[in-house]
Amino acid sequence: MVSYIMNTKNCMSVLLLSGRFDNFSFISGEITTYCTFQIDGTYHPEFYPDTENESPEPYVRWKQVREYCFSLIKGKQTPLRFHFILSLAPDQIESLLQNEGLPYQTSDIKGLYLNFRFDGTRLTCTTGTSFHTFVLDKSLEHTWDSMVTKIFTQKGLEFEENR
Repeated sequence: MVSYIMNTKNCMSVLLLSGRFDNFSFISGEITTYCTFQIDGTYHPEFYPDTENESPEPYVRWKQVREYCFSLIKGKQTPLRFHFILSLAPDQIESLLQNEGLPYQTSDIKGLYLNFRFDGTRLTCTTGTSFHTFVLDKSLEHTWDSMVTKIFTQKGLEFEENR
């Protein structure tokens, strides 16, 4: 599902200035202003060698990079473009599967993605589903698209679907 965000400023405020997406995993991002900044969301536990609380997740959460992304975007000029890939966190994927009665294990799913892309004039969000193996069944894809519609509505994002 592709959603055209109707109010870019509001969406950016929700995405960058609020904690409404903080529990999503941050996969990667690219921001182009006066140069291009690429951010890989892979978690590196070796950076904190004295910490016993290692994250079992392969990616950091959006809340850990949100302020940094905002610092790159804020200013008088609009970025030339940006692209953020977020994913529903593994614990939330597990809850979704159980609540919806879907026939998958969390280990079957690589990610349930939100791709926010700004091209300089328009902001879009594309959903995506990825499995570790090939799957013909589209029930998870349809469930994820419906869930994203509900998430956007709950978070106050105005959008227009283009399926």
